[in-house]
Amino acid sequence: MSILIKNISTLETVSNGRLKDIDIYIEDNVIKEIGKKLSYKADINIDAHDRVVLPGFINTHHHFYQTFTRNLPKAQNAELFEWLKVHYRVWQYLEYEDIYYSGLTAISELMLTGVTTSTDHLYLYNGGAKKGWIEAEIEAAKKLGMRFYPTRGSMSLSKKDGGLPPDSVVQTEDEIMQHSEAIVNKYHDISPFAMTRISLAPCSPFSVTGKLMKETSEYADKHDLLIHTHLAETKDEESFCIEKFGKRPYYYLKDLGWVNDRAWYAHSIHLNDDEINDMAKNGVGVSHCPSSNMRLGSGIARIPEMLEKNMKVSIAVDGSASNDTSDYLGEMRQALLLARVKYGASAMKTSDVFEMATMGGARILHWDKEIGSIEVGKAADITIWNLNDISYIGAQSDPVAALIFAGRKHQVEYSIINGRVVVDKGELVNIQSEELIKKGMELSNELWKRAGV
Repeated sequence: MSILIKNISTLETVSNGRLKDIDIYIEDNVIKEIGKKLSYKADINIDAHDRVVLPGFINTHHHFYQTFTRNLPKAQNAELFEWLKVHYRVWQYLEYEDIYYSGLTAISELMLTGVTTSTDHLYLYNGGAKKGWIEAEIEAAKKLGMRFYPTRGSMSLSKKDGGLPPDSVVQTEDEIMQHSEAIVNKYHDISPFAMTRISLAPCSPFSVTGKLMKETSEYADKHDLLIHTHLAETKDEESFCIEKFGKRPYYYLKDLGWVNDRAWYAHSIHLNDDEINDMAKNGVGVSHCPSSNMRLGSGIARIPEMLEKNMKVSIAVDGSASNDTSDYLGEMRQALLLARVKYGASAMKTSDVFEMATMGGARILHWDKEIGSIEVGKAADITIWNLNDISYIGAQSDPVAALIFAGRKHQVEYSIINGRVVVDKGELVNIQSEELIKKGMELSNELWKRAGV
C-alpha cells in the first residue's frame, strides 16, 4: 500500500520546523520521502491544498470504559473522592460488551480529533472481567486501526482494608500479577512499528497496596516495561498518604521503586519544588489532563515550570466521565489556556502544546524514534486538517495555531495510522458511526438501569 499526499499548503513536522507547498510519499507503513512535486504512482492520492498536515497526536492517559458514564447527575459537582464513590456504584455493573463498545466509542472520538496513538488505563475489574476486559479494548483498537499502548491497571486496596474502592471492583495481588504476565506475553510487541504494546498501571496510592506497587515496579524493571499511575491529583490524596503512610504521595512512590525513566504519572498537580526537581532528574514523565483537573476542581498543574526543567510532559484527555469527552484537539486548547490563567499570556505557546501532544507523548512511551513527528523513516501516522470553515475565517495568518485558537469542530479530514487511512473525508473507515451510536446508547442506558441510576 502506498499513499501520496500532494500539494500540502502547511506541513508542521514538529521536529524539523514548518514546510510549505510540499508532498509526502508513504510506502507500506513508513514515510519514504518528503519533498516538492513528488511524482510517485501511489495506490491512494490525497490532495492537501489549503490543508494543514500534522503528526498524529499521542494520548497518554484515558479510561475508555468511562464513556458510558459521562455526565452522571450525582457526580456533576463532586470532587475526586466523592466523584469516585458515585461512579464505583455504577462501574461495578459493567459487563464485557460494555468494555468493548465503550472502547470503540473512546477510540473513535480520539481518532476523529487527531489521535493516532493512545494508551488506556483500565484499572477496574469486577466479576465480569474474567472474560477479558483489556483484551476487549485491544480488539476494539485493532478493529479501528489505532496504535495502542494500554496499561494493565489494578486495584487491590478496598474500603475494608483502608482504601477507597469497594470490594466488588478489586482483585488480589496474585490475580493481578498473573493476568499482567499473561497479557504481556500475549500482546506486548517490541518491534519498532508495533500496533500493540503493554505497560503496567496500579491505579493510585489510595486504591493499591504498597506490596503491589513494589512488585509491579520490580516485574517491569526485569522485563523492561513501562509503569504508570495517578499521582498528586488532589489535596485529599496528599492527606490520605500522609495519614496512612507518613509521607507525601511522591516520596511514598519513590520508596516503592517508582521514580525512574520508565514511569509516568497522570495529573501531578500538587507537587512541591523538590519533587518536580527530583522527577526531572530521574526522567519521570507526566500526563497533563487540564479538562479533568478543572472539571473536578483539582487544581492547576505546574506545566510551564516542568517544561523549563526539560521534563517529559504530554497531554491527555483523561476519562470520559471527568472530561467528559475524548476531544483531543480540544484538550490541547485547554492546556494552552489553563497555563495562561496561572502563569500569564506568554507562559504557554501553541508550539509548546503541539510538542507535548506529539513528541512529548512519544518520549514518555519510549517511542520517539518511530512516532511523534513527520520525518523520513518514521511511522506514517499523519493527520490532515481542513480549515475551510466559517470558524477559521480571519485565522489563516498562522494556520497551525488556528487549530488551537480558533475552530469549532476539532475534527480531522483524514487520518493515516501505520500507513493506512482510518479517517477518510471526516468519516471513520472501519466502523459505521450510526451503528456504534445506536449500540453505545443502548448499552449505556442498560448499564444505568442495572445500577439504579
